[in-house]
Amino acid sequence: MLTGPFFEQFLGLTSPFTLGAIVALVGVFGILFMLQQKRVKFSRRMFIAMGLGLGMGILLQLLAGIPDDPTQVVWLQETTTWYSLFGSGFTKLLQMLVIPIVFVSIVRVIMNLEGQNLGKLTSRTILWLLGTTAIAAIIGMILANVFQLGSGLELIATEVEAKEVTNIVTTFLNLIPANPVKSMVEGNIVAIVIFALFIGVATKRMGSRKPEQIAPVKDFVEASYQILMSVAMSIIKLMPYGIVALLASTIAGRGLSAILSVGMVVVVIYLALFIQFGIHLLILTGHGLNPWQYVRKGYEPLLFAFTSRSSLGTLPVTLETLTQNLGVSVGTANFVGSLGTTMGMNGCAGIYPAVLAVMLARMTGTPMDASFYILLLIVITLGSIGIAGIPGTATVAASVTLNGVGLGSAFSYIGPVLGIDPILDMGRTMINVSGTMTTAIVVDRSMGTLDVASYNQSGQHLDEEIEA
Repeated sequence: MLTGPFFEQFLGLTSPFTLGAIVALVGVFGILFMLQQKRVKFSRRMFIAMGLGLGMGILLQLLAGIPDDPTQVVWLQETTTWYSLFGSGFTKLLQMLVIPIVFVSIVRVIMNLEGQNLGKLTSRTILWLLGTTAIAAIIGMILANVFQLGSGLELIATEVEAKEVTNIVTTFLNLIPANPVKSMVEGNIVAIVIFALFIGVATKRMGSRKPEQIAPVKDFVEASYQILMSVAMSIIKLMPYGIVALLASTIAGRGLSAILSVGMVVVVIYLALFIQFGIHLLILTGHGLNPWQYVRKGYEPLLFAFTSRSSLGTLPVTLETLTQNLGVSVGTANFVGSLGTTMGMNGCAGIYPAVLAVMLARMTGTPMDASFYILLLIVITLGSIGIAGIPGTATVAASVTLNGVGLGSAFSYIGPVLGIDPILDMGRTMINVSGTMTTAIVVDRSMGTLDVASYNQSGQHLDEEIEA
């Protein structure tokens, strides 16, 4: 054992197990680098990375004796902290691009839109994002009742506080960017989109009146977009390494015993997520598109969303996949993709709060009549507006929902579920991104700008671009 403030507080390296885990991670990175040098496809390396990360997480748990509380195992906590340097570090690299990409992309979209298309694009995007979230909420309610979630569970309060519910007027007012710079700092994507819409409209209008003066602005926006996407592609190349560290850290840090203690909640939520994904495929089928192509060519952002637990951090990958793999126009991809990181998230703001609300209602003996379910559906759908696409979002969405249906005082009873939230959040985030991608494809199809031939093409364009 290495003792003293230098090892314990500064390095976080007090055990040979910690050092061994770090060496093992470096070894896995070496394997991934070797596969990269051998020109193994990026998509294949992604799946290999996921398998390695899962295996490492389980192995670390076994070495620690599968503890009931992994936070009490010092070397395990040190290991997850070191792993976060690579996992969370990679996510932060992507997140640093989100705000500039959203702003520049929306301005660029508006500059290139035809006449009345902006109104259609906006209304159809919001309709599909909120509509799929409402469907997700209904699925969550049904499954929570089918499995009688909450029956026989003890009411054990924990020290967690619910977020006070905000009325709808205040919610909409908070979306208006009184200070655009502050909105960018806080990651208020809807506010940034609104600000970018005004800039884009003004640029487009003045471009027809004073083309010579506005031309440099248009060139600057176009050049900025190309540079940002080039940086994004450079970072995306590191994704397999980030996935290994993220997945291993999540499994090792949360523990298998914690998952088993609320196993039925995990089963219900993941079953609901699976059904919702099926709904996405049915929606694509209903629009004359092959759902298998979506699964085969669109899994990369879904896989990264699963491991990173950040819709916002996944945005650059989502945009590249939509435009390069699935034939979505750049304008629609950027507009829908940006809004989808903060509005109508199917997993975090739809399924999760619906399941928890029904479970707590049953645990507390709250009557669940038609009015309860109607109110719950309305609160969930409207409450999904303006929710940030970052880890922890679902807890905020759940607390808003529970307050909205009068269950705020029972929020402290979901402590055991919050204890394994990262495990649930992986699946929720994946469905969030899937809902956004499905919306982008469907909206682009309805606008007549979807490249169906590219969507149906067998090649993996993103693979090719990354290798280039």
